[in-house]
Amino acid sequence: MKKLTSAFFIILILSSCATPTVVNVVGPTDGSMTCNQLDTQIAIANKYADDARKEKDMGTGTNVSALLFWLPGLWATHKNVEEAVDAANRRAEHLQNLKNKKNCP
Repeated sequence: MKKLTSAFFIILILSSCATPTVVNVVGPTDGSMTCNQLDTQIAIANKYADDARKEKDMGTGTNVSALLFWLPGLWATHKNVEEAVDAANRRAEHLQNLKNKKNCP
């Protein structure tokens, strides 16, 4: 029972360190969006990428704590940042391609 509880807390700590949101590249309603909606969604995707990049900064509370107490948590956060930025960039690219197909200005 002690090992199970310890494993649970280790997984909880490790997963809580990776904070940036990883967005879905393709949404179910992307094809039916208007040009303005696509612009809005591109801006949101870019904001997710910017927010994720900020999480990589060593000055955040999560990263300082991870550096002091749980080094694998710092690695998990940095790995998650890379995934989040990549997904947000691919989503913005996907939405831009839809705008081009719809001949949006």
